[in-house]
Amino acid sequence: MTERTLPPGPPSGRRGPRTVLLRGGAVYSPADPFATAMLVEGGHVAWVGSDGAAEAYVQTADEIVELDGALVTPAFVDAHVHATSTGLALTGLDLTGSASLAAALDSLTAFVDAQDVPGGVLIGHGWDETGWPEGRPPTLAELDAAARGAAVYLSRTDVHSALATSALRELTEDLAGRPGHHADGPLTRDAHHAVRQTALARLTPEQRARAQRAALARAAELGIGALHECAGPEISSEEDLAALLALAAGGEGPEVFGYWGELGERGVETARRLGAVGAGGDLFVDGAIGSHTACLHASYADADHTGTAYLTAEQVADHVEACTAAGLQAGFHAIGDAAVAAVVEGVRTAGERVGAERVRALRHRVEHAEALDDKTVAAFAELGLTASVQPAFDAAWGGPEGMYVQRLGAERAAALNPFAALLRVGVPLAFGSDAPVTPLDPWGAVRAAAFHRTPEHRISARAAFTAHTRGGWRAIGRDHDGVLVPGAVASYAIWAADDLVVQAPDSRVAGWSTDPRSGTPGLPDLTPGRPLPVCLRTVVLGRTVYRAAE
Repeated sequence: MTERTLPPGPPSGRRGPRTVLLRGGAVYSPADPFATAMLVEGGHVAWVGSDGAAEAYVQTADEIVELDGALVTPAFVDAHVHATSTGLALTGLDLTGSASLAAALDSLTAFVDAQDVPGGVLIGHGWDETGWPEGRPPTLAELDAAARGAAVYLSRTDVHSALATSALRELTEDLAGRPGHHADGPLTRDAHHAVRQTALARLTPEQRARAQRAALARAAELGIGALHECAGPEISSEEDLAALLALAAGGEGPEVFGYWGELGERGVETARRLGAVGAGGDLFVDGAIGSHTACLHASYADADHTGTAYLTAEQVADHVEACTAAGLQAGFHAIGDAAVAAVVEGVRTAGERVGAERVRALRHRVEHAEALDDKTVAAFAELGLTASVQPAFDAAWGGPEGMYVQRLGAERAAALNPFAALLRVGVPLAFGSDAPVTPLDPWGAVRAAAFHRTPEHRISARAAFTAHTRGGWRAIGRDHDGVLVPGAVASYAIWAADDLVVQAPDSRVAGWSTDPRSGTPGLPDLTPGRPLPVCLRTVVLGRTVYRAAE
C-alpha cells in the first residue's frame, strides 16, 4: 500500500473538507459489491465505486492511497471491554498462557522481582486452573511465597474470582466477613469485588493513563474503531470511566462509548453525569461459569450448588423501568440460565408497567447471554433485547474437552452461545471480547462464530462480520453507521488479506464460493488454520489512528 499527497492547486476560493481517495483494492460496501475505490471527505464517506470512475476525483483529492490489492472494511466495534484492566494485562503480568500452577507462580515471582512500587499493589490477570496438570489454584501460602510478601491481585481469566496475597487482604476492610471470602483460596462474590476495588484504588493516575493508552493503541492496531466500555462501581470507578472517555475524546485512538453498571435512579444519574450511553454493561445478575458463580437452574456438574444470584427479577424490573423513564438504555450481565430468566422476567414486568413499546424502543442489552433455550431466545425477540455476546468464549472453553463440559456436562455445554437461533428470530447481535477476559481479536471472533464448536450454533461469516461492525453501532442506537456507503462516517480499516470469498449459504463449515454472480462483497477466508488479515491502517472519523510500519 502506497500513498501520495498531491501538491496544492491554484487558489479556487474556500476549500471544502480534506479529501482522501483510496483505489486499487477491494472495498466492502453494500452500495457496490464490486467496489475497488472510495472517496472520503472529512469524516464521512463521499463515494464508493470502480477505479475507472475514481479518475474523476484524482485532481481534487488531497491524498491518494494506492491500495495495491488491500481490503477496505468498516472498522470493527468491540461491544464489551474493560480498557484499564486490558491495558494492565498488556503492560503487566499476563498469566493467560501459563501451562501449569508452577509456571504461573514462577511468572509471578519474576514479575514481582522486576517491579519497584513500594507500598503499591501489583496487578495481574489470566490464570485458569482448569487447564493445569495440578488441577487447582495456588494456596495462600504458595501465593505469598511467590509474591515475596507483596500486595498482589490476580484476576482469574473470567474476572469473576481472584487470588489476593495476604498483604492485599490486610489492606481490604472487613474482608473476612464478606460473602465469597475463602481463607486459603480464590475470592468470589463481594470479597472479590472488595479486593479488586482496593487494588484499583491504589493505581496512580499515571498508571491508569498508561494502561488505558495501551488498550486503545492495541485496539487501533487491530482495526477496531469503537469500544463499548463496561464500567461500574464494582468493576472500576467513576474516575476510571471519566478518564477513559476524556482520553478517547482527545482523538488518540478508537471512539469510546461508556456504560455505567449501577442500579436504579442513582445509576441513571451517574451514567448521565459521566456521559455514558447507558446504565448497564456489567450490572451483575450473576457471575461466570468458570468461577462457579453463573446462576443456574440445576447444579453444576462438578459442584453441589447452582451458583450465585446477585439481582432478582424485581430489581431488574425496577432498573429497566427507571432507565426507560429516563430514555436511557439498560443492560445486565447474565450468563447462567437462571440469571437470563430473571432478566427476561424483569424486562417483561417493566414493559407491563411503562408500556412494552417504550421498553422495546430502547433495545436494552444482555451481556454474554450464554445459556438460553428456545423459549428464552423467543423472549429476547419479543422484548427487543440486544444480545451483546463474545464468540471467543466458545473458542476458549467450548468443545467436548472444554471448561464448559467440566462445569456443566456435555448436554448443557452444547446448548451455550446459540448465535444461529438468536439470528433466526431477529435478535440483534453485537460482538465483543470482554477484554481482558479474552483478548481483543475481532477477526478471531468472526471466525469463532462462523466455526462455533457446536455446529448448529454457527452463523455465516458475513453475519458474524456484521455483528462485529454494524451490530455494535445498532446496539447504541446508531443504525446507519458501520457500513461504507456515501454519507456514513469514515471509520474504516485497511487490511492485507488473502483471496476474498463469499461463504456459500448451504454449508457454513467448508463451502466457500468466489462466484461473482452472488453480488455479495467478499471477506477473507476464515477457515481455521488460515492466517487472519493483518491491519495496515485504522481510520476513525477520517483521522488515522494506526498505521503499520513500512
